[in-house]
Amino acid sequence: MKTGIILLNFGEPKEPTPEAVVPFLERIFLTNAGLEGRMSPEAARARSHELAVERAPGLIEEYEEIGGSPLNPQAAAQAVALADELTRRGHDVATYVAYQFAEPLIADVVEKARADGVERLVGLPVYPLCGPSTTVAALADTRRAVDALGWEVPVAEIGGWHRHPLYLELRADALRRTIAEAGLDLASPDVTLVFSVHGTPMKYIEEGSRYVEYAEEFCAALAEAVGAPDYRIGYQNHTNRPIAWTQPDIEKVIEEIEGGHVVVDAVSFMHEQSETLAELDIDLREDAEVKGLGFH
Repeated sequence: MKTGIILLNFGEPKEPTPEAVVPFLERIFLTNAGLEGRMSPEAARARSHELAVERAPGLIEEYEEIGGSPLNPQAAAQAVALADELTRRGHDVATYVAYQFAEPLIADVVEKARADGVERLVGLPVYPLCGPSTTVAALADTRRAVDALGWEVPVAEIGGWHRHPLYLELRADALRRTIAEAGLDLASPDVTLVFSVHGTPMKYIEEGSRYVEYAEEFCAALAEAVGAPDYRIGYQNHTNRPIAWTQPDIEKVIEEIEGGHVVVDAVSFMHEQSETLAELDIDLREDAEVKGLGFH
């Protein structure tokens, strides 16, 4: 039986132009339109367009600053590696990359999988921490795409997988290497381990999402794995809408650290993208260095 595995990802525009970035942002804002209360589909689309046009110049500047997002190429390479490994193990598989907010979109990839003769479908969100607008929304889009085609195919869904011991070890190994290469000791009072978590609107948490719980659980396990006696957690929040977000802001966490070095690990995603390369490697680094902190 041929199995199709769709790696569901965020996606980012291939070109830093308004023609590519505005539709990308519109999809993001439309997915989260309910954050500002109930509105008609027409009103939701209009509001999403308004927010996208406001946000686009800043995001385009970020893309230009980092030389373009590497997310899509990294996601494609991961899909190839997964197919190679499963084939080596004797499985009949085809792997696909589908993006929530950029092309190729989930609906288009589901249609391609059907055309390829896939007999069983697996939805694999490449988000270790299960969140409402990432994992949950991506799997829901996959189900809708299958239903819209009237495709009678069994679909398996993979939720959050931050508890997997091999994933924990992968992240711990990366942290150990960074710490060793910098000649640092996490037991030293001059070194602070900071986990940067992609923020989420508090409305989702109040409605029952366990995203913050998952993030705190994973950060505690990772700190223990690398032997860190203490650590801080901060959130990368995007205040495009006038709503409450997870706290504390990562910038506030860095502001409160006095002296020494900070080791920052972004735990919400597997691939580099604008949020890690621009918000952390550039903007947060500047905040830290202004305070005289070594930033790693």
